[in-house]
Amino acid sequence: MTKVGLIGLGVMGRPMAGHLQAAGHKLFVTKHRARLPQELLDGGAGACASGREVAEASQVVILMVPDTPDVEEVLFG
Repeated sequence: MTKVGLIGLGVMGRPMAGHLQAAGHKLFVTKHRARLPQELLDGGAGACASGREVAEASQVVILMVPDTPDVEEVLFG
C-alpha cells in the first residue's frame, strides 16, 4: 500500500483520488480551493492542514491543479 498525497480534488483530481483509494492506497489530501470530498474522508483519507503536511505524510504526491499560478501556490505558497 503506497501512501499517496493528492492536491487538487476538482473535476479530474477527485475521481483519481477515489480510484487510488479503491485500489487500496492510503490517501492524504488537503483543501486547495473546494472542500474535501466527504466520500474520500469516509473512505479513510487523511485530511492534512497544508500541502507540506501532505508531502510529509506521503511517498508520492500528485498535483492536479489547472495552471501555473496554482502549481506555484501549492509548491511555494
